Amino acid sequence: MDSYQVVLDFFEKAEEPVRTGDVVEATGLEKKEVEKAMNKLKKEEKIVSPKRCYWEMKNSFKGHI
Repeated sequence: MDSYQVVLDFFEKAEEPVRTGDVVEATGLEKKEVEKAMNKLKKEEKIVSPKRCYWEMKNSFKGHI
């Protein structure tokens, strides 16, 4: 499984907004890989930031992946 899919799966299961560091810690991926995957998810508008430095799955994508 590639980094993008690992990060996407993590966000799908996250119950509350998380920081990048939380994703790194939970997935065991390198920070650069997580940031790259998160940037792609942001571009695709699959994750949103409810407050500064925190990210969560956009409601319309929860459960549809």
